Amino acid sequence: MTLKSYVKRTGHFTEAQKKAYDSMSSEYLIPFSAEKQDFHKIFGSRKDNNVIMEIGFGSGYATAEIAAANPDKNYLCIEVHRPGIGKLLWEIEKRGLYNIRIIEYDAAEVLEKMIPQESLEGIHVFFPDPWPKKRHRKRRLIQRPFTKTLALSLKKNGYFYMVTDWEDYAFHALEELSSTEGLSNAYDGFALPVSWRPVTRFERKGREKGHKIRELFFNKI
Repeated sequence: MTLKSYVKRTGHFTEAQKKAYDSMSSEYLIPFSAEKQDFHKIFGSRKDNNVIMEIGFGSGYATAEIAAANPDKNYLCIEVHRPGIGKLLWEIEKRGLYNIRIIEYDAAEVLEKMIPQESLEGIHVFFPDPWPKKRHRKRRLIQRPFTKTLALSLKKNGYFYMVTDWEDYAFHALEELSSTEGLSNAYDGFALPVSWRPVTRFERKGREKGHKIRELFFNKI
């Protein structure tokens, strides 16, 4: 059985989130399929925009902020926690966004089965579950062989961008990405912060605990 890099948490599903989920899912959620997807069909009139994937968007606030600031790009977002999906759908409705689609499924399977090779301009992973206990580290998302799948999904000169407040995971991911064929570190070690990424709730909580934020930025070669 394949190990999951996440645990489904129930969370509080507010009435607003549930209403958004029930009323907007048919338009904005892409059902899982074991077939490679046609982005032209997924994004319709915005079919010619480059596609950026976000894995595990949490509450969706940062996703909505980035998508709103970049209407010339399409965002394909993966999340398994339904309250977070409801929050992002609520943000989509509130902001009038049209360049976001969501897949409610396991990221590893989505990348392997649904995403064509060399089709993504970028991949964002902000504050993934660090699985801090040593016996659980095999569940971490950003490690080989999954990083190879990420690399294959990127267009040439595309990018992979990860942020974490967990020191051990940051160094582990740096080693794994540096050892992945097809990826090249854009920096000598960790990356400098980018100006366009909004501060997330997880980032604020991490800083309150005294955690250092570390960023990784790799290019597809």
